[in-house]
Amino acid sequence: MKLPLVPSSLLSLAFLALSPLHAGAATPARAFIDGTGPGWRALGAEDFKPVNSAPDTWAWKADGLHCTGLPVSVLRTAKEYVNFEMVVEWMHLKPAGNSGVFVWATPASIEKLTAGGKPGLPDGIEVQILEHGYTELFKQKNPKRAPDWFTTNGDVFAVRVKLNHFEPRSPNGSRSFPRKNLARGHGEWNHYYIRAINGEIRLWVNGEEVSGGNGADPARGFLCLESEGSPIHFRTLRIRELP
Repeated sequence: MKLPLVPSSLLSLAFLALSPLHAGAATPARAFIDGTGPGWRALGAEDFKPVNSAPDTWAWKADGLHCTGLPVSVLRTAKEYVNFEMVVEWMHLKPAGNSGVFVWATPASIEKLTAGGKPGLPDGIEVQILEHGYTELFKQKNPKRAPDWFTTNGDVFAVRVKLNHFEPRSPNGSRSFPRKNLARGHGEWNHYYIRAINGEIRLWVNGEEVSGGNGADPARGFLCLESEGSPIHFRTLRIRELP
């Protein structure tokens, strides 16, 4: 799918290079979008609604959004989004922490989780936020299974929806693996820039494009922050809707 041209005024900081992941370009795409400039706005407490978390799972404080990690659940946006750019800064507070950002989460799955009030995650595209210690934890819990189906540097994958995952992929093709290992460990801040346009999603980790996919179906839905077993801190949640 050919990506439509986006006016340069839509970028808060210029791309140093921009080339599709699946084009095999020698120079990787680099960007550092800080979420400022025309059209960008902060996402705060008023922009989110509870789904299936406990009352104390999420707490908005002066330094950002704090999540206990319990139970496994999500916090969703108040509205659905189609085309957008998003900046998320995050920091795991413990080794082996697990979290993520869901893009285009389906209303039906959100409604089901809300009505059921039980732990669970929605259908949509997950941009994973996984701490490096998770690899060793997985090996300890699953000694007979190789930890080759995930990475801890920004996997993008479909959860019960459709997506053509960019290469490199996991062994079974169900995830877009990052081309470089750029994520920092627990206790350090990481910067995600997510760009989602016309069913195509791309992820930049700490300034460099690493993973994504296209042909998403559906390509409209809620954005969700994920609570999945370990405390995590979010800040600089910003978004800009695109045509």
